[in-house]
Amino acid sequence: SYDSGDEEPTSQSDRSELQGTLKLLVSKLDDLSTCNDLIAKHGAALQRSLTELEGLKVTIEGGEKIKAVNERATLFRITSNAMINACRDFLDLAETHSRRWQRALQYEREQRTHLEETIEQLAKQHNSLERAWREAPTLASRGERSNKEEASDEDEDTEYFDAMEDSPAFITVTASESSQHRSMSPSCNDVSGKELQPRRERRTRVPDKPNYSLNLWSIMKNCIGKELSKIPMPVNFNEPLSMLQRLTEDLEYHELLDKAARCESSLEQMCLVAAFSVSSYSTTVHRTAKPFNPLLGETYELDRLEEFGYRSLCEQVSHHPPAAAHHVISQRGWTLWQEITIASKFRGKYLSIMPLGAIHLQFHSSGNHYVWRKVTSTVHNIIVGKLWIDQSGDIEIVNHRTKEACQLKFSPYSYFSRDVPRKVTGVVADSSGQAHYILSGTWDDKMESAKILQSSRGGSGSEGKQKTVYQTLSPKLLWKKYPLPENAENMYYFSSLALTLNEPEEGVAVTDSRLRPDQRLMEDGRWDEANAEKQRLEEKQRAVRRRREAEASEALDEGREYEGYQPLWFHQKRDLLTGETSFVYKGGYWETKESQDWNICPDIF
Repeated sequence: SYDSGDEEPTSQSDRSELQGTLKLLVSKLDDLSTCNDLIAKHGAALQRSLTELEGLKVTIEGGEKIKAVNERATLFRITSNAMINACRDFLDLAETHSRRWQRALQYEREQRTHLEETIEQLAKQHNSLERAWREAPTLASRGERSNKEEASDEDEDTEYFDAMEDSPAFITVTASESSQHRSMSPSCNDVSGKELQPRRERRTRVPDKPNYSLNLWSIMKNCIGKELSKIPMPVNFNEPLSMLQRLTEDLEYHELLDKAARCESSLEQMCLVAAFSVSSYSTTVHRTAKPFNPLLGETYELDRLEEFGYRSLCEQVSHHPPAAAHHVISQRGWTLWQEITIASKFRGKYLSIMPLGAIHLQFHSSGNHYVWRKVTSTVHNIIVGKLWIDQSGDIEIVNHRTKEACQLKFSPYSYFSRDVPRKVTGVVADSSGQAHYILSGTWDDKMESAKILQSSRGGSGSEGKQKTVYQTLSPKLLWKKYPLPENAENMYYFSSLALTLNEPEEGVAVTDSRLRPDQRLMEDGRWDEANAEKQRLEEKQRAVRRRREAEASEALDEGREYEGYQPLWFHQKRDLLTGETSFVYKGGYWETKESQDWNICPDIF
């Protein structure tokens, strides 16, 4: 069988290396052919010179020496001709095999592409047949449904592309050591970021993932073109964390914000905020399993006030579309909040995950207010081959107080690119658009910043774009990924923080993800029981939704106002900066935790 066209980067680099080797070989053989012509030319000239010498009147001894030299030249010519003929044979053989290899490679690519298209077409046809079969007995209700299906069919052919063509192209040149100064002011230096030591031991492992097999195709064939959150999935595809806990993982490198809060320069602060925005993707590189879809009203708290000075709360505020609101406040000088709606589409060969919504970050002392959005995540090789994840798109981070901005570009993996995989580049500019820092790194490892000394317009690049050349100081490390814990490959590739997220805790809300039974059973390795419990919870949620719909319909008939579902800890508010309406924290959770009066919480588990 053939792997998917979106192969793992390793196998693609092997192909690229093979092509490069063949090109180099042809180049070297061209050099050899040139040498061949030169040897033939100079050999003939030498032979003529020796013949002319023999014709001159010389002593007998001199004649014998000339004769000996002539014989040696003849031997040299014969040997050279033999070598050249052998080289020519080698060249012919190499060219023949090169063409054969390239034909085989092209054939393999075409076969793989054909196989992928066939699989995708088969999936769509199977989906259409099943849909037609399900609709056949209920033709009476066809009117409304057909409209939805037409919209869905149209949606299947819609492709999503990130607008990255206008990203600035630039080249950086590091200045000599003599002209260097410190690029970060002392105000940003880490003043013992871990001055508060953890007061309790957190767990460092979860039970190993069981080795259950499952027919992926039996599930995914019904998913083509559909919203992934609407598809009932067995826990076999999950990891034992909810989407609320995954959202909380953004705080793994919270110390970057602690450090940024101490910066006097807003441009240096922007560099650290940019590194923080990139660091949230570092946990995804091996995490191909999906988190549990939270139930409506489900919450998740992460109270790290004693250890790290912050408290985090998430709540699932909408089920269709699935949306989660998140609020974090830190005693170290910052507040972060976001409402994220996950839009996802399965396309047969890959899965696109598009987080919608703005992330807000405000620093208490300066009032600097940063806003940015997440990039698109793509899971490749859904049907055939090994799953791998890529991040692609642009992030614009804006400081709304100073109007300074940072443009970050996440380069998508490309078979033909010479760049390092998972590359991220960026430019930090002031309110007038003048660049001050260059950011570079990868989203799975580290980010660095380099202060710009001067810039100049360079010539056009290979794509016709004019490139800017920046002369910079040596880059300074902003962020470096922590190594994964030992045995991580058997523990869902969880980071040290992720291992602690589902650890049972006293005093949390009765709606907390840690108390979700199907997720707990899955973590314990009891997957069959987890699947049964997951079905029970989802049916319970559907029953509550049907009851709400009935109440709304009854209120409409009676001409009464009906207030739909309202989240407990968040309420909708229009943001003055973005103009968007989103759910923000209204307060009360931590006070309720203090009193342990959870009576207002819904019974969702």
